[in-house]
Amino acid sequence: MTTTSPSDVRPDPPHSPSPSPDDRSLAEFGYPQELHRSLGRYASFAAGFSFISVLTTVFQFFAFGYAFGGPVFFWAWPVVLVGQLLVAACFAELAARYPISGAIYQWSSRLSTPVFGWFAGWIMVIGQVVVVAAAALALQMVLPAIWSGFQLVGTDPAPTSADGAANAAVLGVILLVLTTVVNILDNRVLSLVNRVGVTAEIIGAVLIIVLLLTHSERTPSITFHTTGAAQSGLFGALLVGSFTAAYVMIGFDSAGEMSEETRNPRRVAPRTILTALGSAGALGGLIVLGGLLAAPSLTDGHLSVDGLSYVLTSSLGDGVGKALLADVVIAITVATLAIQTAACRMLFSMARDGQLPFAGRLARVNPRTGMPTAPALVVGILAAALLLLNFASPEAFLAIGTTCIVMLYLAYAMVTGPLLIRRVRGEFTSSGTDEEGGRLFSLGRWGIPVNALALLYGLLMTVNLAWPRAEVYDPAGGHWYFQWFTVLFLAATLVVGVAWRAMRRPAPVG
Repeated sequence: MTTTSPSDVRPDPPHSPSPSPDDRSLAEFGYPQELHRSLGRYASFAAGFSFISVLTTVFQFFAFGYAFGGPVFFWAWPVVLVGQLLVAACFAELAARYPISGAIYQWSSRLSTPVFGWFAGWIMVIGQVVVVAAAALALQMVLPAIWSGFQLVGTDPAPTSADGAANAAVLGVILLVLTTVVNILDNRVLSLVNRVGVTAEIIGAVLIIVLLLTHSERTPSITFHTTGAAQSGLFGALLVGSFTAAYVMIGFDSAGEMSEETRNPRRVAPRTILTALGSAGALGGLIVLGGLLAAPSLTDGHLSVDGLSYVLTSSLGDGVGKALLADVVIAITVATLAIQTAACRMLFSMARDGQLPFAGRLARVNPRTGMPTAPALVVGILAAALLLLNFASPEAFLAIGTTCIVMLYLAYAMVTGPLLIRRVRGEFTSSGTDEEGGRLFSLGRWGIPVNALALLYGLLMTVNLAWPRAEVYDPAGGHWYFQWFTVLFLAATLVVGVAWRAMRRPAPVG
C-alpha cells in the first residue's frame, strides 16, 4: 500500500491549504485521499450511464432477445427495470453512507463480515472483467454494418458465425488497447471522454427513438405476440427474452464506485445512481419498442440475426442509418472504457486493504495522474484473454455475455442480503447529513419491503440467467462446456478465491 497523504495529491479546490470535507470524510474510513477528486454531478451520472450504455447493450442483445422471445420479449423490459430500481434504491442509501471506491466490496464487508464482503468483491471484480470483454465484442454488431472493410476476418459478419466471432475478438482487442491507454492517462481525460461520449449517446438514443417511431410499420399490439420465438410458450419466451434487459441494466453502481473521485459524493452519488438507471431504462425500452414497430419484417429472419443494425439501415436508409450506427460505436467505446474503469477501482480498493495478490502494486496510485495504473493493465489483459474464446466457437459470445450478468447479479445480492438482515435487526440507521447539511438519502419505512423485493428479484434472476438451457447456450450441440459455462465459471471463481484465502490470511477492512 502506498504512503501517499492528502497533501501529496492535487487537493480540491486547487492549492487549498487543508483537505476538503470530502477528503476528511474519506479519512473517517481510514483511507488517505489518493485518487484525484475532480468529478462533478454530470460526470458521476456519466459513470453510471456509460457502464449501462443503453445503445451498446441493446444493439448487442436485441437479436438474441427477439430470436428466443419474439416481440413479446419487450415486456420483460419493464419487469427488469422495476426490479433493478429496487436494487438501485438500496445502493443509493449505501452510497450516501459509504462513499468509497470498491462499492460492492466495501458495502458488503461493512454490512456483513470481511470474509463475506471479500467474496462479494471477488465475484464482482471477476464479473466486471467479463463485462469488459462482452462490451468490447459489441463492435461486431455495428462496425461491419457501417463498412464491410471492418470485417477483418473472413466474410460473414454475423456474430453467430465463425468469421463473425473471430472478427469480434479482433475488433475487441483493438478497442481494449485504446481504453487501457485512456485508463492510464489522467482522470480528467477519462472524465472528459465519458461526458462527451454519454452526451453523444443520449442525443443518438433520442434520435433513434424518434426516427423509429415515426417509421412504424405496425402498432404496439404486436408486442403481445410470440411470432418467430425460438423458445416455446409465453413464460419461457419471457424468461429467456429477459436476458436482453438484464444485460442492459447493470453497472448503475459505478456512480458509487467513483465516489472517491466525486465532489460531494454523499449527496451526488445516490441521485446519479437512480437517474442513470432510470434514464437508461426508459431510453432502452423505447428503442426496443421502436425497433419492433419499424422493422420491415418480423418473419424474414433478419431481426434474430442482425438485430437493430438491420432495422436502422433498412428503415431509415443507409445514410441516416449508418450515421446513427457511428454514434453507437462511440457508445460502445465509452461503455468499454467506463466498465474497465469500474473494475480498476474495485481492484484498487481491494488491493488497498491487502486483499489481493500483488496488492502493493495494484494499490499504487500515480500521484501525477491520480490513476491506478496496474489495475488498468490487469483488467485489459484479462478481458483480451477472454475474447480469445470467440476463436473457439461462436457460442462463446453468448456464454461471455450471460456469465457477466450472473456474476454481477450475485454480487448485488451479496449486498442486498446482508442489508436486509441489518434492517430487520434494526441495525441500519437512516440518520446523518450530506456535505451540504441535507439528510442522507433514505428509504425510510419503505426500506424493508423494497430491500426484500430487491433481494428476491436478484436471486430469481440469477437462477434464470444461469440455468443451463441447451437450446440457448449450445444450440448446435457438442459443446457441453458452453451449456454449463456460467456455472463452471462461477465455480472456478469461488475455488480460486477459496485457494487464495487459504494461502494468505487477508488484512482487516478499513
